[in-house]
Amino acid sequence: MAFGKIGQTLTAIEIFDLVRKDLDQVEREIGLESIASVEALTSIGQYLQTGGGKRLRPILVLLCGKMFGTASPGLIRIAAVMEMIHTATLVHDDVIDMAKTRRGRPSINVVWGNHTSVLAGDWLYMQAFHVALRERNFAILDVLITLTQMMVEGELLQLERIGKIGVTEADYMELIDRKTASLFSACARLGAVCANAGEEMENRLGEYAWNLGIAFQLVDDILDFTSREKILGKPVGNDLREGKVTLPLIYALETAEPEERKLVETVLSDGNYDQVPCAKILHILNRHGSIERAQERALSFTRKAREIIAGFPVSPYQKALMAVTDLVTERDH
Repeated sequence: MAFGKIGQTLTAIEIFDLVRKDLDQVEREIGLESIASVEALTSIGQYLQTGGGKRLRPILVLLCGKMFGTASPGLIRIAAVMEMIHTATLVHDDVIDMAKTRRGRPSINVVWGNHTSVLAGDWLYMQAFHVALRERNFAILDVLITLTQMMVEGELLQLERIGKIGVTEADYMELIDRKTASLFSACARLGAVCANAGEEMENRLGEYAWNLGIAFQLVDDILDFTSREKILGKPVGNDLREGKVTLPLIYALETAEPEERKLVETVLSDGNYDQVPCAKILHILNRHGSIERAQERALSFTRKAREIIAGFPVSPYQKALMAVTDLVTERDH
């Protein structure tokens, strides 16, 4: 299904154009707020900012806020805050996962080492809260504190389950709720908060973005098996190598033969594909139709997201939020 096939009127470029000038301001804000009195922190901040990324989270903040008015300085700041928090989580994730690459470049733990990277991630988190505090809005801080707790809980849950083959779909959904969907939901909520849209609008947009976030993570985990390393920016099959059993594999294991299960256990135990090539794992996924099943699960969440956003008054920003659902499910990285 190509991007824009489900009756959407906006392309990816048109979505970006709606917030292009605002995103430029967000980038400037991030650049300014990433300057520290310690040179290493500034260097890491600049390295992270120039590393690319979809900027989907600040785009969500901006689109949700601009549905109810113009882009205020507060909206720009909070969009920057959400990208800074997202970046901090990636820094910590790469340390925990001992990742070697991020977006096609050496990850900062490879360049600067684990100790410096952990502290840089901590600093970036706190700097994001420092920027948010300038809004003098308890509702914003409430969303951010709840979000941070959720994401830390998600990381701890993931650590508990690393290397375990018996992860269930319910376990997996609980994890991505905390690690990914909560961040998407917070972005949409904060867009509404900054625009003074009211509690009902905030809740509805939060639900929309929660469904979008679940779909985003499902697609991420599918791409980990189906994309190419050059496109993905990191090794294919990396999740299983790191001991993570994601939904495509969970579905395959439900009907897998004992020998197939043993192959998966070997990769989990070894932490590499030396004994069991990644192609064998892909064969298992394809044999059990688990990639297609996971794709349909992702689409069920984007359908729900579209149903929610369809209830808002039609505007360029509402149409953009509708079309973002396709952008999430049809991406290749």
